[in-house]
Amino acid sequence: MSDGTVRIVIADDERMVRTALRVILDAESGLEVVGEAATGAEAVSVVRELRPDVVLMDVRMPETDGIRATERILATMDALPRIVVVTTFENDSYVYDALRAGAAGFLLKRAAAEDLVQAVRLVARSDSLLFPAAVRGLAAECGRRAAPAPAWVNRLTGREADVLRLMAAGLTNAEIAGRLAVGPATAKTHVAAVLAKTGARDRTQAVIAAYESGFITPG
Repeated sequence: MSDGTVRIVIADDERMVRTALRVILDAESGLEVVGEAATGAEAVSVVRELRPDVVLMDVRMPETDGIRATERILATMDALPRIVVVTTFENDSYVYDALRAGAAGFLLKRAAAEDLVQAVRLVARSDSLLFPAAVRGLAAECGRRAAPAPAWVNRLTGREADVLRLMAAGLTNAEIAGRLAVGPATAKTHVAAVLAKTGARDRTQAVIAAYESGFITPG
C-alpha cells in the first residue's frame, strides 16, 4: 500500500462470486484486486507470491479450507496481510475458528456493495471490522467456549475497560473518541494499551479475548 492503493486477493471456490467481488472493488478508487484463488491451498500460494494488503477469504473451500489457509498465511509471512473471512452465516462456528486463527474480521456474503468496500478500507487501516449485527453471533460462540479469566482482566484501567467494551460493540477509533469525549490520538493510545495488556495482535483478537475471559458476556 506504498502508493495508497489497497491491494486485494479474493479466495472463493465460486467463480461467479470472485467475479462479482472483483467488479465491485475494482470500480472503487484506491482499491485493486491483484489476484484470485479457488482453493485454500491456492490462496496460500497466491498470497505469498503477491503479498496483498487484504485477503477476502471464503471459509469453506476444497483441498484446504479458509481456516487452515489463514493459519498458514499468518504463520509463514513477515509482512502479514489483513484477512477478512467471507461467510454465508454469521453464527457459523467456522467463523469463530477463523478469527481465532488470526483473521481480522468477517463479512457476510449478503452484505451490500458499500459494506464490502467499507470493510476493505477499514481493515486495510487496521481498524474495526466487527459490525454490531455480526458481533452477536461471535459473542454467542465465544460464550460457549469461555475460558477462566486471565490475569490481564485485573490490569485494565477503568478507561481501558470502557474502550474494550466499545471495541466489542464494533466501534472504530473515531467513534470511541466521540463516545468518550476524547481526542482521536487519546482513543488510539487507549486501544494500543488494551492490545498490549490482552496480548492481542489486533482489535478482533482483543474482542475474542474479552468474551472468552468472561470480561464481556453475551447479551
